[in-house]
Amino acid sequence: MGRTGLYIALGIGVVTGLVFGLFPQADLAISRVFYEHVIGGNTFGWRIYPPLMIARDAGLWVGTILISGALLALAVKLVLPKRRSLVSGRAVLFLVVTMALGPGLLVNVVLKEGWNRSRPIDVPQFGGNEVFTPWWDPRGGCGSNCAFVSGDVSGAVWTIAPAVLVPPPYQAVAVGAALALGTGMAFARVMAGGHFASDVLFAGVFTFLIIWLAYAVIFRWPSTRLDEDESERRLERFSARCRRLIGLG
Repeated sequence: MGRTGLYIALGIGVVTGLVFGLFPQADLAISRVFYEHVIGGNTFGWRIYPPLMIARDAGLWVGTILISGALLALAVKLVLPKRRSLVSGRAVLFLVVTMALGPGLLVNVVLKEGWNRSRPIDVPQFGGNEVFTPWWDPRGGCGSNCAFVSGDVSGAVWTIAPAVLVPPPYQAVAVGAALALGTGMAFARVMAGGHFASDVLFAGVFTFLIIWLAYAVIFRWPSTRLDEDESERRLERFSARCRRLIGLG
């Protein structure tokens, strides 16, 4: 999680913003390629192609399984606050915070519910009845669970977080696998007409930036980073407060 990754993510974000902001028709042109792929009389035919549907569902389970380990360790700590965490306290904090702030709060609460951009399958250019808007315009025709940005892609890209905690020499392989998962999910959602290209690109960029910042705060920056003992103490204090709230402390 060095500066190179940060610069690459910022560069992708700037290029995506400029290209699809100045030329919003590029989003339509990319989606049209997949709209014209017809299966069983259905446009955006990839959305009902069984192998693609199975791959998407499998990809969603990867992040769920990975975060479950951190949540289990946190639950054990809440029940047994004096017991050493099953997983590194810093790792638990990092994984839970990045999942909560990225795919959770920013993507699925703030953007998907507050940025009313319609999905490709719902705009008139592809047979729908909701207005098409560029990525920067939140005044679309979608009412809830909207296109900007992709929750599936954000969840897939989040797997970079556990990947960077893998020790060398396997870390590069883990990060590569996480990037492949995020890229594959992005293609799957655009192919299915669920998102425009700018939706999936920004989902990846936003999620990566949250992971990068959280990693820097918890592990790298001298003024904020935690050692393992301090993270254990903080988890114990958090556990004690939770127990008092529910009347167990």
